[in-house]
Amino acid sequence: MSVLDGKPGPVDPPRECPACPRLVEFREELRAVHPDWHNAPVPSFGAENPRLLVVGLAPGMKGANRSGRPFTGDYAGHLLYQTMLDYGFAEGTYEARPDDGLVLKDAMITNAVRCLPPQNKPTGEEIRTCRPFLLATLAANPSITAVLALGRIAHETFLTALELRRAEFPFAHGAKHDLPGYDLSLFDSYHCSRYNTNTGRLTQEMFTSVFDKIRRHLS
Repeated sequence: MSVLDGKPGPVDPPRECPACPRLVEFREELRAVHPDWHNAPVPSFGAENPRLLVVGLAPGMKGANRSGRPFTGDYAGHLLYQTMLDYGFAEGTYEARPDDGLVLKDAMITNAVRCLPPQNKPTGEEIRTCRPFLLATLAANPSITAVLALGRIAHETFLTALELRRAEFPFAHGAKHDLPGYDLSLFDSYHCSRYNTNTGRLTQEMFTSVFDKIRRHLS
């Protein structure tokens, strides 16, 4: 029996999720300063019956935490959504706002931790507390066969959620891991953050090469 067996629970936390006191406190501070922002757990965004799941670590302050849609409003979203458009995983125009009309095709985007953490760094306990929503998202979408982890921490968090030994599946940009016991292949990429692209750690060509592999896998 895998951790995905059984009836899945809710796939997204409630808007006033009380589970992580530090994140709740940070949320309330930001609501006082930016009352027009989303400032709440960010739900997954995607198509029905997706085959690709993109997993980030947590919402960005001026991205998903402001807009309410994963990777929407910050630099990482520009690179991610344009690449998904180029590879047929999205259609429309990405304009960095949740009402831009962009829709995903055969894909879903989520975060391992649904609330914004201070300094963009969730604690291990916060990651564990939010794990049921990641597992419920997988269980509710059995069509998923490919998972793209954006960054090492998202990669390791995903493996731990499935109770797989991280040492057996080391993170490496461009790597593909077939996960035993699951009809899933895990693909790795450096995170598409401005820092990684500005420093040359991740180039557009490196990012698209990962999507090349994903598209071939799904085909």
